[in-house]
Amino acid sequence: MTFNQIKMALYATYLTNYFGFQLKKANSSEEKKRIRTEYSRTLLDKLHININVLNPEKIPQEGQYLLASNHRSIIDPLIIELAVEKSQLFGHWISKKELYNSFFFGLFVKNAGTILVDREKKQMGGFFSDIKNCVAKGDSIYIFPEGTRNKTEKALTEFQGGAQMIALKNRIKILPVYIKTEANSVLMNSLKSGEEFYTIDVEFGDLIDPKDRTISLEEAYKQSFNLSS
Repeated sequence: MTFNQIKMALYATYLTNYFGFQLKKANSSEEKKRIRTEYSRTLLDKLHININVLNPEKIPQEGQYLLASNHRSIIDPLIIELAVEKSQLFGHWISKKELYNSFFFGLFVKNAGTILVDREKKQMGGFFSDIKNCVAKGDSIYIFPEGTRNKTEKALTEFQGGAQMIALKNRIKILPVYIKTEANSVLMNSLKSGEEFYTIDVEFGDLIDPKDRTISLEEAYKQSFNLSS
């Protein structure tokens, strides 16, 4: 590791846990949104990364949605948080069990407004119940339908089952989001240099109706951003 990478790792660990404690004291979705946004901006500013939304007019200013995004880097949640910063949207991230147990992310993830999905469990009733409770409070759900980070050369990997069902069962439309810039490459370059400034472009698509069974969510998502099948 370079000196800059070590320095950033230490700073990010401190920052993540500091804001994790702040989130633990937050009593409302609005307060959690403010803290998550502040955390995202602080860390990405330190990395010299700017987020540019190509079509901000397509971001709903209020309402409830299943926000579905592609996933290539560890900073993708931060990118999404800043992309929707000026809207009233607040979503609970679908989070893997590994992040809950992570020394680096654990405290933050547990307190930030997340829903734990444990793939080792055979029964998913608790998971779907948690989602229903969040939607009942007026909040949205944020998800990476690919399930894990895409480390291939493809623009998108296969969507895992569940995202469309979540939207359908909770009667919320799907808001597709595409992080166009290869965010992981940007992150790696930032950690190497520590001096240059970078911009990550984000695009929003038209709302997708989960009741439309004539096309899969994956295909509808690809069509939203003209991605090859």
